[in-house]
This record gives sequence, C-alpha cells and structure tokens, in this order.
Amino acid sequence: MIEMKNVCFNYENGTCALRDIDLKVADGEFVFIVGQSGAGKSSLLKLITRENVATRGDVVINGYNLGKMSKKEIPSFRRTIGMVFQDFRLIPSMSVFDNVAFVLRVTNYSNKYIKTRVPYVLDLVNLSKSLNKFPNELSGGEQQRVAIARALASDPPILVADEPTGNIDPELSMQIVDLLVEINKYCGTTIVVVTHEHELVRSFGGRVIGIEGGKIAFDENVVGKISSGEENKKVVGGANER
Repeated sequence: MIEMKNVCFNYENGTCALRDIDLKVADGEFVFIVGQSGAGKSSLLKLITRENVATRGDVVINGYNLGKMSKKEIPSFRRTIGMVFQDFRLIPSMSVFDNVAFVLRVTNYSNKYIKTRVPYVLDLVNLSKSLNKFPNELSGGEQQRVAIARALASDPPILVADEPTGNIDPELSMQIVDLLVEINKYCGTTIVVVTHEHELVRSFGGRVIGIEGGKIAFDENVVGKISSGEENKKVVGGANER
C-alpha cells in the first residue's frame, strides 16, 4: 500500500516541488498519475522510490515509513517495488533471460529459483520464445516487455511504470498498458502508471490522479473507451502459478 499524509517536498534551493499531498493507493489498485512536464510527477515518483525524502509529512509504502527508515533498510524496501522506465534500461550485452535474471542474481536468489522464475515472467509478457535474443534483436515494444518482466522478477507487490510508452508508437503503447492492466487483474500487483499521454488514460479509464503545480488537482474514476470485461483478453501466465 502507498500512503502519503500532508506531504511536501522542497529542493535544496528552496523550490517547492510538492505541497499538501494526501494520497492513498490500496493493495491491488491500478492508478494513472497524469500531469504536464514540471507538474511534480517525477518528484512524487522519487518520494515513492525513496530517492528523495519528504520535507514534511509521512510517506508509508509496503509497511515502511520512508522518512524514518535507516540506510540499511533502503535496499530491502526497494525490492518491494518494481520499476519500469521509459528508456527500457536493458543491458545490451546480455540476453533477454540474463537481463531479467540479473536483478535476481544481485539480490542473491538461488539459481534454482532463477531458472524457474525468469521463464515464468517472460511467459507473462509473451516473450517465452525470445529468452536467448539480445535487446538489439527486439522491437521497442518487445524491449519494454522485457523491462516489465524484469520489474516483476522478484515478485514485488507494487510496480511503478514511469512514462512506459514514451519511446514506442501509439499502437504498441496500447499493448503495453493493456499488458499492465492484465498483470494487475490476474496477478494482483498494484500498478502505478505515470504518464502525460491522456489518450491512453481516456482509452483504459480507471482511477486517475492529476498533478498540477505540485498539488493533487483531481483524483477520480474515469470510464474508459475500452471495456474492462473484454472476453478475448489473454489470461496472463497461462497455467503457471505464482
């Protein structure tokens, strides 16, 4: 769960980036955070990932009070959040399998677990046949799906996607967000998508939080153009189990 109470954040030069933020995202929710460049979306994200610490107020995520945690707790906390970035951040010299496995290896998961978990999350994103390919052999949309698989590798309760469709075309953007919706629905992962692409939000609908001038301008549920009950959607993961 993500909870912010009376949160403000000022940069060192005194500039106010966020003020009076009260926000709660429950376990299993799917949320869009929207706003123009400079509105405060990035500052909000950096508080969620504990890159920055609130100047005032409380930020509690997955049971961690981010303003009061010790430095030793930060790595453990960050393993509870999967991050997907606009620029994919894949390692060119590594195969798809190894790009996803990398985050598990650096956190000391066993080889046995890695050999099971990596194919599973690649199947979730429809890339089970591409595990031996390298990033330069994939399309932009496929690279972003690898990035999503990597974010899911350690089974985090929260996945945050920062402008995940910024480097791919509109049709692939719809596919990426649809994939995130499926992961939320069938795996129960809390999903937070930060975007400036309002067409995506209008298409999918759901809970939408608008940031303007460092404040929450609105927090509402929007009816999307795409029916949430489509019968032809693929059930992610097939027969695999968590």
